[in-house]
Amino acid sequence: MTENKLNRVALLNLVRMCLAEDVGSGDATTLATVPENVVVTALMVTRDECVCAGLPVAEAVFSELDPDCAFTPQVQDGEFCPAGTVIAKVEGKAQTILTGERLALNFMQRLCGIATMANAYAREVEGTKTQILDTRKTTPGLRHLEKYAVAMGGATNHRIGLYDRVMIKDNHRELASLEGEGGITRSVERCREKYPELEVEVEADTLEEVKEAIEAGAEYVLLDNMSNEQMAEAVRFNAGRSLLEASGGITIERLKSIAETGVDFISVGALTHSVISTDIGLDIKL
Repeated sequence: MTENKLNRVALLNLVRMCLAEDVGSGDATTLATVPENVVVTALMVTRDECVCAGLPVAEAVFSELDPDCAFTPQVQDGEFCPAGTVIAKVEGKAQTILTGERLALNFMQRLCGIATMANAYAREVEGTKTQILDTRKTTPGLRHLEKYAVAMGGATNHRIGLYDRVMIKDNHRELASLEGEGGITRSVERCREKYPELEVEVEADTLEEVKEAIEAGAEYVLLDNMSNEQMAEAVRFNAGRSLLEASGGITIERLKSIAETGVDFISVGALTHSVISTDIGLDIKL
């Protein structure tokens, strides 16, 4: 699933909540120092090279404050931007632009950082069949935005939440094993019975668990913290029956060698939990 579109209603609800947090009863400094009738043009400029993501979010911030504020993107989300690129122009009341500036920049800096990192990881596996996946290790409340940014960077979204795919992880396996051997097989069967419409993924720590998951008919098997040699062996045994996902201990330096083992996916939590925000400024033209 690729989150390449944002839900407008959910986005507006999020922006309203964030504006309430930041603005509260009013932007005291701006209201006290800037005349209400002053109209300006401001340029949103990236100080770092980046892959752009989040323009619809920034636009929503300014339009929520003042529907007459004009937000004009100068690039598209997913586009590479050298340092110094003007990514958007904002025209409207100075009070509106100053009040929305920090929230709009906070969103843009975070999302551009994610898209840029996702792009760097995706480029490392170009020429192979392997896709880079994100994870559920996202900022609470911002998951859809962060996964949107991952997609803008050229990587692929994993499941969105607990509801759209079965993921039998280590703790599930351990609890299932209390009933005896065959815990993975039993868990897959029960998930099929209760949620026949959902695909099933099993996290495996050993090659023995990989074999049990494949033979149980799981659509996906996650190879957790395995060496490249173990992953290559899992690919050989699998022979295309399940889709294999490498996870755990993934660094950008390892990506190419992991892809060369033949796995279908590499999931990387760092795409959303360890991102450096892009430096972006809003410059008012006087």
